[in-house]
Amino acid sequence: MNQSKKTLNTWKETLGNFLHPKVITMLFLGFSAGIPILLIFSSLSLWLNEAGVERSTITFFAWAALGYSFKFIWAPLIDRLPFPVLTRLLGRRRGWMLVSQISVITAICWMAFNNPESGHQSLVFMAFAAVMLGFSSATQDIVIDAYRIESAGEELQALMSSTYVAGYRIGAHLVVGAGALYLASYFGSEKGAYSYLAWKQTYLIMACTMLVGITTTLIIKEPGINEDRVETFESRDYFGLMIIFICAVIGFITTFYFSADMAGKMKATLTEVFSNKHLAGFLIETSRLGAGILTGIIIARLFILARVVQINVIRQTYVDPIKDFFNRYGTGLACLLLTLVGLYRISDIVLGVISNVFYQDLGFDKKEIAKIVSVYGLLMTLTGGFIGGILSVRYGAIRILFLGALLSSATNLLFMILAKMGAQTFMLYFVISADNLSAGLATVAFVAFLSSLTNIKFTATQYAIFSSIMTLFPKIFGGYSGTIVDNLGYSTFFLITALIGIPVLLLVWLAGKYMVHNA
Repeated sequence: MNQSKKTLNTWKETLGNFLHPKVITMLFLGFSAGIPILLIFSSLSLWLNEAGVERSTITFFAWAALGYSFKFIWAPLIDRLPFPVLTRLLGRRRGWMLVSQISVITAICWMAFNNPESGHQSLVFMAFAAVMLGFSSATQDIVIDAYRIESAGEELQALMSSTYVAGYRIGAHLVVGAGALYLASYFGSEKGAYSYLAWKQTYLIMACTMLVGITTTLIIKEPGINEDRVETFESRDYFGLMIIFICAVIGFITTFYFSADMAGKMKATLTEVFSNKHLAGFLIETSRLGAGILTGIIIARLFILARVVQINVIRQTYVDPIKDFFNRYGTGLACLLLTLVGLYRISDIVLGVISNVFYQDLGFDKKEIAKIVSVYGLLMTLTGGFIGGILSVRYGAIRILFLGALLSSATNLLFMILAKMGAQTFMLYFVISADNLSAGLATVAFVAFLSSLTNIKFTATQYAIFSSIMTLFPKIFGGYSGTIVDNLGYSTFFLITALIGIPVLLLVWLAGKYMVHNA
């Protein structure tokens, strides 16, 4: 009887903590974080599709969000560098948060003023704007994640993750996913009756929704850990770090830009060699990416040799956060955990890149997609996130991670059935129910799990590394989703996304086993 009463009180306390001010704050910050992502992915995909852009080109725009996957490169700068004036006025986290949110608004407006139907040059400018949006949004994520982990203890992290995911989904799926589609249709753009003005007005309105995040940033307080933080570097060191980062990025972009002509010739040659233009394209573009990264590393190394910044500064900024993680978990378990982080969401992310195009190809119009996929899907995701937050607190993140991975992989098989049935509304409702419930549950458990892996001394850097690894391979693979569908069809594509989720189950089981053993 006493045990039952204690359990009941514990459940009541868990539910009551959803009203904690810090938990509620994450709802609004999550909303701000959710706005940009679908403006790069699904909403942009439909815009480009209506403008007559080829499907394979549309999915390549998913790479514009690779900033999310490489944010660990500049996360240490966000962790260490004060932003002039704003850090003094608002604090380290809030200052950078405000800068990133203003940058997001600027990038969305830039996209709004480019018509992809106008030709190659407009598509190029659209791509640059999308890259800026991805970079700015990723920076916002870095700061919000650090703020969340630093502003409360571990006992609130699962619930804060739950409200963060809820806010994120409201912003991404209700406001952008549904709202943007409704607005574009209302302003007069449809497949076969494209209107640039409709999409321009839609994206400008989406930019205005970021004011929610800016308002929240100005209202909340800086985490105490940052208010008392003592600066360990001089202004010269901060300036040197920023110079190295900017020059390395310029080197990367320059290498990528000037290799375009050579890449085109090599693609043609390799296409003849392999008799497969898609394989040739993958090899060449991967080589260009590697060359750009190598150029950035060489530039950074030269600046270090020139003593633009002290080697001790580089060590504390970039090396110590990584060294700390491997010291805490050991090399074997650390590598296992990083592999799990890199593959956990692969099924969802790869499928999500082309999902809206799939619905449209089946015969659903934008209003149906908005109503069922975005609005109804949001309710299912929020429900899944709510359940996932409570279960993670009660039973631990690892168990819910396994359940989420199993459900995410299994629900992808339902898309195969939908592909064969065609535009059947009742089946779409069923598929969205199952898929979004499992996604909400898995995402909350995963965010809480990642938060538990971080050391408070290196919050932004370590979490950025984890979240970057989480999306890197899935987004690179997702960039070829349109090509896979063109060659193998939707049913085979969905089967592949389900099968690649199976190894994740083994990784979760092994991680849980060894983490308990090492505890």
